[in-house]
Amino acid sequence: MGILIIGVVIILYILAALRVLRQYERGVVFLLGKFEGVRNPGLTFIFWPFQQMVRVSLRTVTMQIPSQRIITKDNVSIDIAAVAYYHVTDPEKSVIAIENVYNAINQISQTTVRNVVGRFSLDQLLADTSGVNDEIKNVIDRHTEPWGAQVTVVEIKDIQLPDNMQRAMAREAEAERERRAKIVAAEGEYQAAVKLGEAADIIAQHPVALQLRTLQTMAEIATEKNSTIIFPTQFMTTVQEALAQLRTDSSNK
Repeated sequence: MGILIIGVVIILYILAALRVLRQYERGVVFLLGKFEGVRNPGLTFIFWPFQQMVRVSLRTVTMQIPSQRIITKDNVSIDIAAVAYYHVTDPEKSVIAIENVYNAINQISQTTVRNVVGRFSLDQLLADTSGVNDEIKNVIDRHTEPWGAQVTVVEIKDIQLPDNMQRAMAREAEAERERRAKIVAAEGEYQAAVKLGEAADIIAQHPVALQLRTLQTMAEIATEKNSTIIFPTQFMTTVQEALAQLRTDSSNK
């Protein structure tokens, strides 16, 4: 009877010692308080109380960096919220070197965002957000490497500007659009003037062309039935001169 009880106890102890680690988990095992090793996914035994195991997830963690007030290099006060993605690369360090990886990365991320953004002006921050994101990531990653964690991405997801700054930027954008519109209109006037000058030079070399253009303009006006065409008094004289010039040119040839 005693042997049966001992056998049952042993079986129950072995069943209680069974642990299953999922594919994305690693088990950091301590033997009498000392680091023994890292267990891989699958079935493993932990003989309590001599051994203890801490489960560590290797999946990517999404961490919200709360919005905080930051003063940029050009003394503009803005609110910035960001998001960071990290994963554990060394389960041993993530358990032994740091007490709570998530809280540690969250705190260092807030501090890094504030320090890095403060080195940029508002225009630089809005124009090169990807570069700012990369710099924040690199700084955080240098801090988290001894903790056995790697930050893969940091993204600034929201930038809130003061109302007066938004109005100033709106006025600046409107002035810029007006400047571009005036430049485009001036370019059009310049090109039209150049073409008109070239046309005047051609007409000066061929007087008949001016009369043909006049007739063409009259024909366009006459498309309306209620139009009245008025011939200037010098029109016929100019036509006779043009015909005479044509006859002179023909005889010279």
